[in-house]
Amino acid sequence: MNPKVDKYISRIDQWKDEVMKLRSIILSCQLTEELKWGVPCYTYEGRNIVLIHGFKEYCALLFFKGALLSDSNGILIQQTKNVQSARQIRFTSLKEITKLESVIKAYIYEAIEVERAGQKVTLKKVSEYEMPDELQKKLDKNAAFKKAFNALTPGRQRGYILFFSAAKQPKTRESRIEKYTKQILSGKGLND
Repeated sequence: MNPKVDKYISRIDQWKDEVMKLRSIILSCQLTEELKWGVPCYTYEGRNIVLIHGFKEYCALLFFKGALLSDSNGILIQQTKNVQSARQIRFTSLKEITKLESVIKAYIYEAIEVERAGQKVTLKKVSEYEMPDELQKKLDKNAAFKKAFNALTPGRQRGYILFFSAAKQPKTRESRIEKYTKQILSGKGLND
């Protein structure tokens, strides 16, 4: 048990009992406990397997390579259409967790086996994402911008495409593109 996770649990109000139960289940599977991204994270030989996180309506286990799990119980949830690898199991009560304890352990052990086997999730290529019209126009009209955008890592390109696409109004998409043009020309990602 990691003291940093103890401190995390002592500070939360919502889902405290559920988090403690999930923690005990995960630790019984011989994973190493750490605090990453501000939440309890469990690793196998230094590789992320699962984390616990809480939201307003539920707490969840997030399996980093959940897309590779068989999900024989049909309980894994893809948070949004753009999440490619991770999957959640969501809980709204301690009773629900207790009832699913053996299933949770089975999913954890399967996730460890996925990691041991070195399996990787095949991620979509940047070209498979729908390019917002406003971004395509800017790429077509500005050679320096196009060169800089194409020089970004695939992850950075994907981040910009998803961020620009998320705006519902064309005017907002254009505004976002203009706001981040300098950053793109500098070779930086959305959050750099």
